[in-house]
Amino acid sequence: MELNLQNKLVLVTGSTGGIGKEVAKTFLQEGATVIVNGRTEERVSKVVEELSSFGTVHGIAADLANAEESKTFVQKVDALGELDVLINNLAFFEVKAFEDVTDDEWMEYFQVNVMTAVRLSRHFLPKMIARNSGRVINLASEAGVKPLPQMIPYSVTKTALISLSRGLAELTKGKNVTVNSVLPGPTWTEGVENYMEGAAKAEGKDLETFTNEYFKVNEPTSLIQRFATVEEVASTIVFLSSDKASAINGVAQRVEGGIIRSL
Repeated sequence: MELNLQNKLVLVTGSTGGIGKEVAKTFLQEGATVIVNGRTEERVSKVVEELSSFGTVHGIAADLANAEESKTFVQKVDALGELDVLINNLAFFEVKAFEDVTDDEWMEYFQVNVMTAVRLSRHFLPKMIARNSGRVINLASEAGVKPLPQMIPYSVTKTALISLSRGLAELTKGKNVTVNSVLPGPTWTEGVENYMEGAAKAEGKDLETFTNEYFKVNEPTSLIQRFATVEEVASTIVFLSSDKASAINGVAQRVEGGIIRSL
């Protein structure tokens, strides 16, 4: 399917690894020009070098949870041209008991997982609406609909992103601009692999055995009974960013293998 993404300028935040990096790669393969982002120059430069064989890629390092750095960041993006697609992917999670999460940690979750998307959308969405063209996608999670007791702050911020996305979509009524959220389920990334290795070791099991048992024990409602791949999540995001998906707006698109038992 031809997605007509050639020469589109795309920003993917938090794209030095995991889903974000794969999203950047997939956009490049579709002919888009991509801006990758991370907190350090070293990591951003490494990814730019790695992905440059797939197309035109720029790297801008910034801590987007910092309001001042975010202001400088959007100026650098504007200098590259009009942004066609904004992918708010930046986020973090930690497995921690609810009673042990401090007020400062709660605020960090909101600064990283929610306010980064708020700030960038506040800057770029009005520009898209003014020229009647653009796409914004916020990376939420199945945890935003089915909160995880071991990751309550993360789950709450992902619920907030789903609400933010629908609210912003309402601002695009009658325009060729869409705002959607994407809700991945458990996805096999470098971070998840590290977590699973530690969890398997703690139970005295090898990684393969522990992984095979994971869905039976922890996610019995999953219909695919496996981790999604970063490629599967990325392909959904890239499709929603294309002209082929112009009738999809204000949607919380699930890519979670049927874990959420609802219509």
